[in-house]
Amino acid sequence: MRRAGAAIADKPLEALNEAEWEALCDGCGRCCMHRFEDEDTGEIVATNIACRLLDVTTCRCTDYGRRFQRVPACLDVRRLPREDYRWLPETCAYRLRAEGRPLPDWHPLIAGDDAAMRAAGVSMRGCCISEEEWLPEA
Repeated sequence: MRRAGAAIADKPLEALNEAEWEALCDGCGRCCMHRFEDEDTGEIVATNIACRLLDVTTCRCTDYGRRFQRVPACLDVRRLPREDYRWLPETCAYRLRAEGRPLPDWHPLIAGDDAAMRAAGVSMRGCCISEEEWLPEA
């Protein structure tokens, strides 16, 4: 059964207002993982090493309003050219909608909460470490 949030889930990205744009994020934390591009194949390879601003227990940014100032490499999805959406996780709602694909049933807008997302193994909660743990300052 589709929830009330499904109306947002079906809108094109260009039609979303600010609140709808923010609601589209499932909060999985995957976009906050460090990624690399394989020079030979062009494949985007994700790690389980999170941005220092990600709270790895909740998968939420600890300074969302100032993230671009504090982490210049943070992706501003709203300003990202569509061809660069390949840097987003394959499960990312912004990428799926940009590609004209529907959101999966586990997405919180459709399921009603994030339990289905966690059950589907999409959330990075408990599956990652902070870059500060991985490379502590010397």
